[in-house]
Amino acid sequence: MSKHCIYCRKQIAEDTVLDVCKSCGVAVWGEKMFDAIVKNMENARDVGDLFQGSVTEDIEQKVLRRAA
Repeated sequence: MSKHCIYCRKQIAEDTVLDVCKSCGVAVWGEKMFDAIVKNMENARDVGDLFQGSVTEDIEQKVLRRAA
């Protein structure tokens, strides 16, 4: 199943952290803000803080992971 921009429905990469294409993101937030949002969300994903829809992880495990 392919991933699409929520604004224009253009196909976007499966591994993007936002469901928004670059052209729509820039139109909505401006270039600097959109780049900052993407960078911060990619950093959150890289350290494991971006688990959209995940409700199975135990809170204690999350705290232990952050302390490591």
